[in-house]
Amino acid sequence: MHTQRQLFHRPGSMDSGEVPQHFICPISLQIMKDPVTTITGITYDRASIERWLLVDWNLICPVTKQPLSDDRTLLTPNHTLRRLIQSWCDAADDRCLEIQDLVRGLFVPRLQLRSLHLLTALGCENNESIRRRLVQSGVPQILIKLIASFGVGLDRVEVDLSLNLLFQSLRVPQDDLKPIVDGDDCLSIVDLITQVLAGEDREMKSTATLVAKALMEAASARLLEQLNTEFFRSMLGVIRDRISPQVTKAALQVLLRACARGRNRLKIVEAGGVREVVELELSSPDKRTTEINLGVLRMLCSCAEGRAELVGHAAGIGVVAKRILRVSAAADEEAVRVLAAVCWSSATREVLEEMVSVGAVEKLCLVLQAECSSAVKEKARWLLRLHSAVWKDSPCRPCLRDQTTLIR
Repeated sequence: MHTQRQLFHRPGSMDSGEVPQHFICPISLQIMKDPVTTITGITYDRASIERWLLVDWNLICPVTKQPLSDDRTLLTPNHTLRRLIQSWCDAADDRCLEIQDLVRGLFVPRLQLRSLHLLTALGCENNESIRRRLVQSGVPQILIKLIASFGVGLDRVEVDLSLNLLFQSLRVPQDDLKPIVDGDDCLSIVDLITQVLAGEDREMKSTATLVAKALMEAASARLLEQLNTEFFRSMLGVIRDRISPQVTKAALQVLLRACARGRNRLKIVEAGGVREVVELELSSPDKRTTEINLGVLRMLCSCAEGRAELVGHAAGIGVVAKRILRVSAAADEEAVRVLAAVCWSSATREVLEEMVSVGAVEKLCLVLQAECSSAVKEKARWLLRLHSAVWKDSPCRPCLRDQTTLIR
């Protein structure tokens, strides 16, 4: 019982997919060893309720707030619940032994494929306890080393199963992943993902992208700094392929996470990142995808090369301006920051006139009147003031002249 409580339950984690709620003591928040029912009808673990009554001298039921007696003979053993808990723990014991046996099979060549199949099936179950157990058994580290050992002649089935199992075992809290993704072998995973994404198998490409997202979310600065242009080119290929909204969003999140390291922004730009993100946004994706798109563009426009690519795209400034006040507050903030980056460092006369013609200046004026955050309004006001000499006499944007008092 003690072992299973450690492996399958953490205090405060009571997902019904892990431990049945009625197995948990309301006081200790742990699986009950000796469940007893009080006169109020609530069941507690005996040790917890006796400590509550006889040591802490609390004579009020913790759940119902009704009076309790300090007579321990009034605590009725709940034998039925105790048998159910024992049966559940026995089943959990069997599952643990099964996982351990399959993990050992990963080291035996003749059992490797079978173990991958069965572990992947376990990982696909909607059960976080099993995924945690896979992590505790070292499955991600084993898979990373296994994938790192794959040669040029990759076996499709083995790669597919390994990536699937790795993806399933990475679907745990990030704190559990950080020790896993900081090793040199993770670069081999990145190389394999790059190879898979260069292929034609859309299902494998989907899994590889989801693995990349999970790895990047927990990646250290060291791993992020070692990503290369070819990796980013393969991610942008996924975005261009439009395999599915989920996969496209995952690829964008990889780019956004990688942008945390300044050098990666130039690599993504060189791989064609600005163009692909703008083209994706022109397809009118869902709200969350637009927010990530604008976030990526904002990061890429922090470098001169990114701003040049956005300005050089026929629809670059226009699609950013169009999203202001049409998607969400988060999108407004990102879009205004993109325009700010362009206006501050790349504001040629031609660019400023294009901002008028595509409606960007009008949108900035409208931001001052809309229910936007004070930070977004201040950024818009700053932009309008910055280039008011160019924009204020524009015959096609009288709204700017109307907003003179707001700009000052």
